[in-house]
Amino acid sequence: MQNPQTLTATDIRKSFDGTQVLKGISIQVTKGQVLAIIGPSGSGKSTFLRCVTQLETVDSGEISICGETLVKNDAAGKAVYANKAVCAKIGLHIGLVFQNFNLFPHLSVLQNITEAPVRVLHKSKEEAETIARDLLKKMGLSEKADAYPCQLSGGQQQRVSIARALAMNPDVLFFDEPTSALDPELTGEILKVIRGLAAEHRTMVVVTHEMKFARDVADYVVFMDNGVIVEQGPPEELFDHTQNERTKAFLSRFNET
Repeated sequence: MQNPQTLTATDIRKSFDGTQVLKGISIQVTKGQVLAIIGPSGSGKSTFLRCVTQLETVDSGEISICGETLVKNDAAGKAVYANKAVCAKIGLHIGLVFQNFNLFPHLSVLQNITEAPVRVLHKSKEEAETIARDLLKKMGLSEKADAYPCQLSGGQQQRVSIARALAMNPDVLFFDEPTSALDPELTGEILKVIRGLAAEHRTMVVVTHEMKFARDVADYVVFMDNGVIVEQGPPEELFDHTQNERTKAFLSRFNET
């Protein structure tokens, strides 16, 4: 099978209180691809991610993940979701890393990582802990297994959050501005981890304000503004050869810094 589609989103529309936030977003991600979504705050980037990961429902459009249809339109053009069992099955294909870590404060680092594999995947405690310790070693956090989130730096908490997502062995990993809550020094830690995952050819969708990262690591870049895709393409085309005035204006702010 050539370039199987891991994620297909077609004409996604979403409104909040009568305000249309997503105005027909269509995106495809192939297996092993790193897709970066960039754009100003309020452009709909995170809302799109939340829709794909089932944290929000769409008003209309179609989403398929790993060949399973999550939602499609009925004859009236309204979104109809798959049944609960299919939605749960699709959820197992994806991992999500939040910008604010979302670790359980009352659980140790090891417990944070093993909780879902044991409860959801029904792995034994021993197997889950072996996987968790391997991931902590990969994240450079072997000595923090028994620590609690409040004892970690922001960068360490985010690396635990990434390990927790990886422990479920997802087919596609989503990052929602994973460095926005970190200072510049800690940001480098997280970007290094994500670069390493990209080198393993993991399928990833990264919403980010880090333009250099998007340019250097992503295979494909989508620029969103005001709920629409303004421009998309390989990073060298979008960053170096864009003819779109809105894209130029957005990128110029980063080129000046």
